[in-house]
Amino acid sequence: MKIVTVVLDSVGLGYLPDAPAFGDEGADTLDHTVLKTGIELPNLARLGLGRVPGVHTLPLEPEPLGAWGRMKEKNPGKDSSTGHWEFVGIHLDHPFRTFPEGFPEELMEKFSEAIGGRGWLLNKPYSGTDAIRDYGEEHLKTGKPIVYTSADSVFQIATHVDVVPLETLYEWCEKARALLTGEYAVARVIARPFAGEPGNFYRLNEKRHDYALVPPDNVLDALKAAGHEVVGVGKIPDLYAHKGFTREVASGSNTEGIEKTLALMDEAIHGLVFTNLVDFDAKYGHRRNPQGYAEALVEFDRALPAFLEKLGPEDYLFIVSDHGNDPTYRGTDHTREYAMLLVAGPGMAGRDLGTRETFADLGATWAKLLETRWEGPGDSVI
Repeated sequence: MKIVTVVLDSVGLGYLPDAPAFGDEGADTLDHTVLKTGIELPNLARLGLGRVPGVHTLPLEPEPLGAWGRMKEKNPGKDSSTGHWEFVGIHLDHPFRTFPEGFPEELMEKFSEAIGGRGWLLNKPYSGTDAIRDYGEEHLKTGKPIVYTSADSVFQIATHVDVVPLETLYEWCEKARALLTGEYAVARVIARPFAGEPGNFYRLNEKRHDYALVPPDNVLDALKAAGHEVVGVGKIPDLYAHKGFTREVASGSNTEGIEKTLALMDEAIHGLVFTNLVDFDAKYGHRRNPQGYAEALVEFDRALPAFLEKLGPEDYLFIVSDHGNDPTYRGTDHTREYAMLLVAGPGMAGRDLGTRETFADLGATWAKLLETRWEGPGDSVI
């Protein structure tokens, strides 16, 4: 049995009841994108997406090919780490820490010392593209890394590849990861290399590396321990600090992630193929680019028949999301929304899965299908 799970990163289905506490009342990533751009998503609709409560812009398929539902996020947050950890049965008592005023001076001094006394630039919440635009030239002159954060729990380091070799940047990120524990624990340290000339800097997204906190044991570990293959595609392994996987497949874009996942579906894998398509979030949601977001949705919709055709008689396809990032909403931050849950496979056609109380139902379902013992959070949808 092969279980393929594709995360459409940030494709939320309307704001959660607690969204006002996050400043996100009224956000609705999918519907607002469709309304703004007029796109059609016929294959997702045929799978049953138009039947999910709160989805108003897709047709109601009379005989859906799959099962449909939505999931509430129980964890206190709205970022990728929070959502992905909940998928695999990790419930957090407290949100990952954020630094809206920048990182404390004492921490930054320790970071500077760890990288040879280089110092740093910026140290504020900042747009990544704005950071290299505004500080890139000074970085070229001084060699100081550009350090910034966001509304998420992240410590991001941007350096030009002609000034700081990639391997050195990655070493600096590992040193920062070692410092960012305890009271300073952030969910991810992110390497953000860039290239180009002043006035025309650009990020090398395919060379980005994420360094996550090491998660507690979870469904991925249980599947691996039971002898199943666990293949992570794209940024999935990064989000779990590379823990719980038997194989990792790199991907630099939605297009590449789709292609590599389809190729994996041709292999005789028994276990889980777990893919994240990050472009929705990173390239379009944060940039508040509805047209780009819409085009990415259309690209996946057009690929969906190929996913369904490659399913074997005992295989399952899960299509989910981890939070929202409404490209029509104010600001540039993620939005607290319901997550998508679509399932294709044996006996799933025409089933209403309702509103699940936690993302952990996803991991619990994998465990049940693969006959793996799991006593943590979540209830199987099957």
